[in-house]
Amino acid sequence: MYTALRLQRSLKKRLAPAPYGLEDAKEQDRGAQAASPHGTSTRDTGARDGTASGGEVHITVLDPDPYMTYQPFLPEAAAGSISPRHVVVPLRRVLDRCQLIVGEARSIDPVRRVAHISTLATAEADAARGAAPGTEPTTVELPYTELVLAPGSVSRTLPVPGLAEHGIGFKTVEEAIGLRNHVLEQLDIASSTRDPAVRDAALTFVFVGGGYAGVEALGELEDMARYACRYYHNIDADDLRFLLVEASGRILPEVGEEMGTYALRELRARNIDVRLETRLDSCENRIAALSDGSRHPARTLVWTAGVKPHPVLAASGLPLTSRGKLRCEATLRVADTEHAWAAGDAAAVPDLTADASGEPGAEPPLCAPNAQHAVRQARRLADNLAAALDGKQATPYRHAYAGSVASLGLHKGVAHVYGRKLKGYPAWFMHRAYHLSRVPTFNRKARVLAEWVLAGLFKREIVSLGSLEHPRAEFELAATTGRHPGAS
Repeated sequence: MYTALRLQRSLKKRLAPAPYGLEDAKEQDRGAQAASPHGTSTRDTGARDGTASGGEVHITVLDPDPYMTYQPFLPEAAAGSISPRHVVVPLRRVLDRCQLIVGEARSIDPVRRVAHISTLATAEADAARGAAPGTEPTTVELPYTELVLAPGSVSRTLPVPGLAEHGIGFKTVEEAIGLRNHVLEQLDIASSTRDPAVRDAALTFVFVGGGYAGVEALGELEDMARYACRYYHNIDADDLRFLLVEASGRILPEVGEEMGTYALRELRARNIDVRLETRLDSCENRIAALSDGSRHPARTLVWTAGVKPHPVLAASGLPLTSRGKLRCEATLRVADTEHAWAAGDAAAVPDLTADASGEPGAEPPLCAPNAQHAVRQARRLADNLAAALDGKQATPYRHAYAGSVASLGLHKGVAHVYGRKLKGYPAWFMHRAYHLSRVPTFNRKARVLAEWVLAGLFKREIVSLGSLEHPRAEFELAATTGRHPGAS
């Protein structure tokens, strides 16, 4: 989205009206490519951008959702500090001069410069003709002249027995809100049962992965659950059991060893059980079996153990690194490929500010896959793409890593920024200030800030809206049985 937004602004005078539909876009691309060898069309799986011909530029954005999620705010959304709708940015409002197609790229043909995409319409057509589950979806061709790939990453899962059935991810706003409802629902279960086994399992929360996502989600949700306990007559905060499982010997490696050690002490001081150098072996039957031999009955297991490149990259026909990312030049152009660009988690971009290892045959240092680089890369990519439209030289991406900040819950955090180390309230304040400055659009900045101010004046919301996950369940029950669930 950042790339398309930057292009929309920088090419404002050259933008043509967005086409009405996919077929119109295809015809415009064919016309542009036939009319001029310099015609440019950009489409990607996260922020794709347009075609230039005769002074006109068309920008098309292909995305599975009609909104962009600002992921650093997911922990606060899960804790109820921010409304879910303010964690996302509506693409149709922000990219009003672009064509938005809600769908996914299934494969890319870089020789013909065509993306094979599936949309909501093709999915409906597959369902109407009774396509069997697991079959390849119907796709349509979307020609492009310039391609920008920024699909991000997906959760990296392991073949752990029971994980697919009982695990909860933490990559989307839907997962964050579902997790919040789930945690509050467990308190309701524990409060309404006399079975000690059910109660203990409901009050045990296991988080796997000690990186940013795992630690921040754990910190915020533990704060929320501890606060909610004051409204339950038979649940004390000390009854809650939070367990963090990390396969390596430290947590939050991004903030440095000293701040990571402080974060570990902070979590353990809150009675959070942190197991380092430990793996999850199984979670069948809602029992978390760890590699240290311990077994923990738990109704909540949150999986945040890393990410992997988006599957579309493997089907792109573009050069990849050993880790499955797109091999890119410093200008953000895909290596050894014309008319293809990439940024963010999907791109392996050389870090021109880092010191090389000096070992023969070693790969050059790459930019870290975080929001700090992704946002800046998107802007540089847009500027380079606009320069390419004018036949100008592209500028290499260069940004010295500024440091990292992480929240450990309300008024608690750690930070290592420009060599300075902060902890507690100052680090938490810096975390909020930094991400407030980076969330796109003034509209979202104002709404998030207003919610923070109101949260400081009033009490937390502890309402669970678990029925949102199955909104038709009550109606289906009434329709099939003729009874309302509460009727006698």
